[in-house]
Parts: sequence; C-alpha cells; structure tokens
Amino acid sequence: MAVETLYGSISSALMAKFAKIKLLVCDVDGVFSDGRIYLGNQGEELKAFHTRDGYGVKAIQKIGVQVAVITGRNSRIVNDRMTSLGVAHIIQGQEDKGPALRALIQSLDLQPEQVAAIGDDMPDVGMFGESGLTLSVADGHPFVCRQADYVTQCHGGFGAVREVCDVILQAHNQLDFSHGSST
Repeated sequence: MAVETLYGSISSALMAKFAKIKLLVCDVDGVFSDGRIYLGNQGEELKAFHTRDGYGVKAIQKIGVQVAVITGRNSRIVNDRMTSLGVAHIIQGQEDKGPALRALIQSLDLQPEQVAAIGDDMPDVGMFGESGLTLSVADGHPFVCRQADYVTQCHGGFGAVREVCDVILQAHNQLDFSHGSST
C-alpha cells in the first residue's frame, strides 16, 4: 500500500519508519548546501543555505524531533547557521561519522530505529549503519543513493532537507500546521 506525500508516493512501510523518527542527522556539504565551497581571495569561505531547509528544521523541532549535523569539515559558517536554527547537536571535524553518530545516539538514549540520517557522499555511509532510516539527496553519489531507504526529489542545498522534514511532519500527522520561520 502506498502513501501520497507532497513529493510522490512512498510505501506504508517506509512511512512507518518516518513516523518513528525522533532525531534527524544531516551531513552539511551537499545536503544543507549544494556541496560547493566558495573561497575568496582573502581565504574567506562562503556557503549558501536554503531558507526552506531552515523552515523544515524549525518545524520538526517544534513537534519534538531533534536535529543534528555531523560534518567532516570545521566551519564557523556551519556553526552560525545551525545555531541560528536551534540545532543543538553540531558535530564538526568528523571524517568517520559512524562512531560520532553512535555516541550521539547513546548520549540521547535513543534506538537506531528512532534515527534518520541523510547524506550525499561516501563519508556519510558510516551514519547509515547506525540509523534506522537512511536518506540520500537526489544528486547524491550513486552508491549512497543505492544504500538509502529514501532518495529525495530535491537536490542538496535546494530543499532536500525540507523535503525530509515535510515527510517526517506528515508521518507525525503534523504537516498541516504552521510551525515557524526559516531564519
């Protein structure tokens, strides 16, 4: 049996996985951003974040779903953006993301089936072994897409996180409510 979402049909079994989620863990580059890193002449680094993703993050937090980021790079930009969204778990500089996610899950006293992880490239696959719901952005590496339970319709940096948040909201019967802002 299929369930209609804003982004197409998914199986009722997959929707049941979304309904169990209490923690969404995201990679940053290629998921929250389009994966490109802009470097200025003075060494400054720039990234673009989509406000739709910000709205989705705030919306699922309002219904009690926690959000975390685990990224291999260290960036003040990431810290600033995630802090502005109220993301409590900002884990940077973690090339081996599986152990970092395992430690976070243990510290929050969650079970793997309560955790969704979204990524776009090979370093993110380590998170998949620790989570009950695995997600890839539409333009993720083909290997990552094949490992994912769900591949978004939206590309990384262009609403993929919002799409996942919308499906989580729908699975929790909260999609029809207004949940906040995107800043």
